[in-house]
Amino acid sequence: MKNFFQEFKNFAVKGNMIDLAVGIIIGTAFNKVVSTIVSAIIMPPLSLLTDDVNLSNKKWVLREATDTVEEVAVGYGELIESLIDFGIIAFTIFVMVKFINRFKEKSEDPANKEVETPKNIALLSSMENLLKEQNELLRKQK
Repeated sequence: MKNFFQEFKNFAVKGNMIDLAVGIIIGTAFNKVVSTIVSAIIMPPLSLLTDDVNLSNKKWVLREATDTVEEVAVGYGELIESLIDFGIIAFTIFVMVKFINRFKEKSEDPANKEVETPKNIALLSSMENLLKEQNELLRKQK
């Protein structure tokens, strides 16, 4: 049990948990921003273009409401708005990951002198070069 807590402490101290928490907090805030953009900026002009059709109010009524029974309806308009939210968030995340990966690839390329190559990548690159040289020498001896 002590080993388990030590592993957890190492995990938390290395920053993985902190990075995850920061990512969740930023993602939640970003989701709120995108939802507001969709509901307050994108949907009103879309409603205007469709003769004041408000998607969030669109639904299929399965059972009408009466004095004693509540209405049962499928709110497909809210689903459409949520899909628009999801599309914007997914596209934004895709663009950000693509952007980050481009810089990551530059930093991991030992031939690229623009960005400082991390030491582990530089070491692996020099080992690869040494292995290539060794293989060439072995081929020449045969």
